[in-house]
Amino acid sequence: MSETIDSLTGEVSQKNIADIINEARAADRISARDIIDKVFTDFFELHGDRQLTDDEAIVGGIARFNNQAVTVIGIQKGRNLAENLATNFGQPSPNGYRKALRLMKQAEKFGRPVITFINTAGAYPGVGAEERGQGEAIARNLLEMSDLKVPIIAIIIGEGGSGGALALAVADRVWMLENSIYAVLSPEGFASILWKDGSRAMEAAELMKITSHELLEMKVVDKVIAETGLRNQDLLNAVKQEIVEELTHLSKQPVEELLENRYQRFRKY
Repeated sequence: MSETIDSLTGEVSQKNIADIINEARAADRISARDIIDKVFTDFFELHGDRQLTDDEAIVGGIARFNNQAVTVIGIQKGRNLAENLATNFGQPSPNGYRKALRLMKQAEKFGRPVITFINTAGAYPGVGAEERGQGEAIARNLLEMSDLKVPIIAIIIGEGGSGGALALAVADRVWMLENSIYAVLSPEGFASILWKDGSRAMEAAELMKITSHELLEMKVVDKVIAETGLRNQDLLNAVKQEIVEELTHLSKQPVEELLENRYQRFRKY
């Protein structure tokens, strides 16, 4: 069970782990594109990794936010079969991660903060992805993000699955929406490995400590943005306000201090 706090009444309630996982994976859950469209203005989408192709699972580009230019990148899932096939069910390919890195390096060149929105079960594990260097693409993002000389904020908005999520989450601040999850692998995968029984996934999820409040308590994430009792627009307003305040703070830090704090944030694990 996980505690949630109703944003309107302030009441604390217990939410079953299965309910949290179902909400995190729900097809109608707020998406990266929803947030980009409603929180940012003048969004100009950029495509392609400049090596092979584009990946619709990664949406990114330049936008205006609080009177400054920012780079926004998100992992996009579909809401129907056609969209899921186009976005590969939100599982980025190596080309998607290289596209994201291209946009982050461009942001660094022009001094734009980077904001990422993460919702993926994990990186695409297909043969073609492995042949094109899926592991290298993820590792390269981890390396480059750790030394990116602009502020980075990463927000997990649904599922945060393994290295596929971490490839966009080496950030100065890592936040989660309340009903999202973040883990090294899925509960189904954990149960299959530990007990050879994928049907015990919810039992595994309790052991894994994958909910937002559990991860906040362990200091894996820095903030949980409340969802309970909020309409989508109210949630978007809350996300916007949190980003405004944090970017104001991070932008005042000298680059050397910013990078050292980011390094120490992940080194402590």
